[in-house]
Amino acid sequence: MDNIMNQKKYKVSLDKLVKSLKLDPIYLPKDLSELYVTSPEVNRPGLQLSGFYEGFQPERMQIFGNSEMDYLQTFIPEQQHNTMELFLSHDIPALVFCNGAAEPEYIIELAKKYERPVFRCAQTPCGLMSSIMSILNVELAPRITRHGVLMEVYGEGVMIMGESGVGKSETAIELLKRGHRLVADDAVEIRRVSDRTLVGQSPENIRHFMELRGVGIVNTRHLFGISSVKSSEKLDMVIRLENWDPSKVYDRMGLEEETIEILGLHIPCLTVPVTSGRNLAVIIEVAVMNNRAKKLGYNAAKDLLANLGMAE
Repeated sequence: MDNIMNQKKYKVSLDKLVKSLKLDPIYLPKDLSELYVTSPEVNRPGLQLSGFYEGFQPERMQIFGNSEMDYLQTFIPEQQHNTMELFLSHDIPALVFCNGAAEPEYIIELAKKYERPVFRCAQTPCGLMSSIMSILNVELAPRITRHGVLMEVYGEGVMIMGESGVGKSETAIELLKRGHRLVADDAVEIRRVSDRTLVGQSPENIRHFMELRGVGIVNTRHLFGISSVKSSEKLDMVIRLENWDPSKVYDRMGLEEETIEILGLHIPCLTVPVTSGRNLAVIIEVAVMNNRAKKLGYNAAKDLLANLGMAE
């Protein structure tokens, strides 16, 4: 079982956020690549400006909007200075002023004193907070790497798993020829980006490459075109390929909902036996369409039993 509580903590450089969000640096104590954010949450420090610091989490990015600036203006100059000095004495990763407003000089001087990065942004506070969290939830998400192939099939993310040599990459090639897209081959990096969603992608250094026994390494983007690959995809189901075992009884109805646990979430999982003459690519396509039908509330096996008068 994957224990997400034991996952290592990740960090993302401010350089990446600045480029993605088009933040305008006002003061930087060091190079952007050397400054990091470790929390996916952000904070508007209204309570802290009023002097309440219990439960304050300084590792979050701090967002100032018109409300925070208007509140500061209700103080006399000395109180404004003391309030911001207390706030900036905490080890915050960055302070961002929204709505493109000019920031007071005394705040910049205090930021320099405590070496806190300061940025300006034209977005509204709500818009900026949403953008920051959407990036950080992915970049800082708990993650693991699993052996397999991740494909996008009919808009669904399907991870094909199985022992080495069972035919995962060959099946993926056939799916590519049928118009579906490759996300990752061999190593699939899976991130838990929310309490309901897993997203898979390929490590950057092997992205778009596949290994085919007897052929060697191929680049799917070069062979099949840019439309054949995708950088990441939500994980909707897992298909296990295994060599046919005559002594094993395989599910023929599909009534039982098998799942696999990954990072604390249960993902629908099917076991498909591999034997000569089976078109695995077609089977996977049908499995994906059937899984989508189940998500929409239709179960063909239960419908058949109802027609036969055998429904529970």
